[in-house]
Formats: sequence, C-alpha cells, structure tokens
Amino acid sequence: MRVAAIQTETIPADVDANLAGCERLADQAAREGAEWILLPEFFTTGMGFIPKLAECVLSPDGPATALLLDLAKRHGANVGGSFLCRDGDGHVRNAFFLATPQGMAGRHNKDLPTMWENCFYVGGSDDGLIRAGDLNVGAALCLEFNRTQTVRRLRGKVDLVVGGSCVWGAPKGSPIRGYLQRHVERVSRWAPPFARMMGCPVVEANHCGHFRCSTPLLMVPWISQYQGGAIVCDANGEVLAYRSRDQGAGVVVADIKPGSVPTTEPIPDRFWILELDPISEYLGWRAQNWHGKRWYKRRGAGAQQRAPADWASSRR
Repeated sequence: MRVAAIQTETIPADVDANLAGCERLADQAAREGAEWILLPEFFTTGMGFIPKLAECVLSPDGPATALLLDLAKRHGANVGGSFLCRDGDGHVRNAFFLATPQGMAGRHNKDLPTMWENCFYVGGSDDGLIRAGDLNVGAALCLEFNRTQTVRRLRGKVDLVVGGSCVWGAPKGSPIRGYLQRHVERVSRWAPPFARMMGCPVVEANHCGHFRCSTPLLMVPWISQYQGGAIVCDANGEVLAYRSRDQGAGVVVADIKPGSVPTTEPIPDRFWILELDPISEYLGWRAQNWHGKRWYKRRGAGAQQRAPADWASSRR
C-alpha cells in the first residue's frame, strides 16, 4: 500500500492560501501513486500565538472537509488532516477527519492542546479509532505521538497510525535558544520510537516555513520556524521516507505493509515517551497551558460564539 505524508510551507492564519497549497501537494502525491494522503495538523492555519487564528475556525462541513472529500473522490484515495473546527456546542476542537472515496470515514479530536494551542481549542476524549475499508486505523496528532496514553489506547487495535504535526522551533534571540532547539529536535523525532512501541506503520505529515507571533506572558516576539519532518515508518520503526525542514514543502511517498507485528517494546510508566526537559515542562507545557486555557475562555470561545458554515462567512 502506497502512502504519502505532505509537508506544507504554511502561511499562518491564511486559510485560502493553505488550502490551495495542500491541494497542489495532494495532487502531486496522487500522481506518485499514493493511496493514502496525509495532510498536517492545522493544515488550514498553522499554529502560533496569533489571535487571528480564533477567526479562522471552520465548521465540520466547511471548506476543509470539502477539500478532503474532493481529493479522496478525485484520486480514489484516503485523505486525512486536522484543522480548528467549531462544533455545535460552541467549542472549538483540533479535529482530524479521514475521508475515503465513499465519504467521511471518521474523526478524531486531539486529546490535549499544547502550550499556546490552548488559546484556540479544547481537548477531546475519543479513542482515535477509525475504520477505513478493511483497515483499522489509529489517528494521532503531534504530541499524541509522544504520550504513553496514545499507545495504551491504540496498541494491538490498529493496522497503521496516521496523522500530522505542527512543531515550532525555539525563538530566535533567546539566551537559551540552543538548549531549547536541541530539545525540540530530540523530542520531535517521535515517529520511529512510537512505531516500534505500536508495532505498526506510522505516517506523519508536517509543516515547514518561518513564522512570527507573540509570546504568551512575555512582551517579546516569538520568531522561529516550523520544524518539518514529514515521515513514513514501518512497523519496526524503520524510516522508509523522510523530508527535512531544509528540503521545504513537498511530499514523501513509501510503500508499507499495514498490520501489526509482535512488539516487546515496553510502554514506559510515565506520561511522555521521550521526556521533556525541565524548562519546556514547566515554562512551556505547564505555564503556557495555564495561560492558554484562560485566553480561550475570554477570546477563543467567548468572543467567537458562532459556528460559521464556511470560510467566507467566518470572515464577515
């Protein structure tokens, strides 16, 4: 089975441009014979502490899902990706949708927002299991690939895991940028150990490109770039295809054998698979999570109570 992971050069908060870029790269993946095409997490917007993102939320049946369904039907492929999605209860979620040529197969809401992601959506509680044809598929997004609870809910139940990430680098100008950047690069190589622990193939799409945003709790800008790293791994964690950040936007394609293999890789008795360093754990994960949840209540949900039917209506 031929699969493709897309790496987009994302323009933060520009939904129209990002949808067009994803469509071009998905068409390229199909020309290379891909039967499964994965778009990144937040493929419509990217991610950062950018207030405009609260205005870029789409409905479950808006243009993002329309693109996934159109690509799936056009190419006879399974196509998936996640975006900021406002549901009927008024809350926004990071929702991964998987489309097939026959229609929408299922959805997974990311369990826990990361740092400033908390400003824009709330977490989900589903198991991430989606049935697509004769395959049991697990969905995972970004740091879900690095959490033991993801392995516990999916191991032994799926033939492959698909999803995407949006990983940002350390800010330029920080006196500890080198330290933070080394940590980001170490931890974000989570796909191979995750595949070994799962015992099934993993396909992860990603973002590249530069971005600038504010820094939560500080009056300084966050100037950095998305980490990139679109990847396909087999059930033993061997890397079959990889696209680095420096290679820019593009597609990686590989042939995989879906299905699980016996694994003796233990599940660590802790929260993270690859542990965060103390600075990222306390000043990033804990402090920014706290700030983001408060910001969401004031501006992410409270200021955006409508559920736009499409992108055009959300811009009025």
